[in-house]
Amino acid sequence: GLDVRDLGRMPYRLAWALQKELVEARLAGRACDTLLLVEHDPVVTLGRGTRGEFLAGGARVLREGDAEFVPLPGGARAEVIEVERGGQATYHGPGQLIAYPIVKLREDRHDLHAWMRALEQAVIDALAPLGLRAGRREGATGVWIDGQRKICSIGVAASRWVTYHGLALNVDTELAHFMAIAPCGFEAGVMTSVERETGGASTQDFPTRLAECLGASCDMFREGR
Repeated sequence: GLDVRDLGRMPYRLAWALQKELVEARLAGRACDTLLLVEHDPVVTLGRGTRGEFLAGGARVLREGDAEFVPLPGGARAEVIEVERGGQATYHGPGQLIAYPIVKLREDRHDLHAWMRALEQAVIDALAPLGLRAGRREGATGVWIDGQRKICSIGVAASRWVTYHGLALNVDTELAHFMAIAPCGFEAGVMTSVERETGGASTQDFPTRLAECLGASCDMFREGR
């Protein structure tokens, strides 16, 4: 199975660097397939598909030295970082369960679209015991509730067919923070969370369940399986 590492809360840049280290280690045969579970401080990441203006309404980018930030509702702020994953702009922050699978895809599974469908299925399976009608939406990557409300964002990259980046599931995220951007090109109002959809069902065991579902869903892609 996957080597699961729960990193707790970690700044985005540190987790990003760790992913790259693990990709190189996996390519060199010094590491096995790994799943990182993490929560980030507020950050907005811009994927390769980000086009033009990613901000919403009257939001603006602030610059401090070499860093850029966007103000968030309530006085917080999020650093803006351009990354190499696919997809557009998204927000990460407290209350999100983020999963980064570092997996070497076997030769007959060099298909990132199929890989994203596997990640979606893992989230759908993990949410099912909570009674949530999670599924896909035609033409839109990620996991949706009733095809209308987005609960999980997905964006991946691969280096020589070792995957990195992954998925961000809104558990009890501050959804108002999405209002600073156009998340994945949609209106911020489409975003939802496990807390909002269930009225506060217990998610204490959810990271373990998601890891198990990801392990099962990703097995068919892994070398030596």
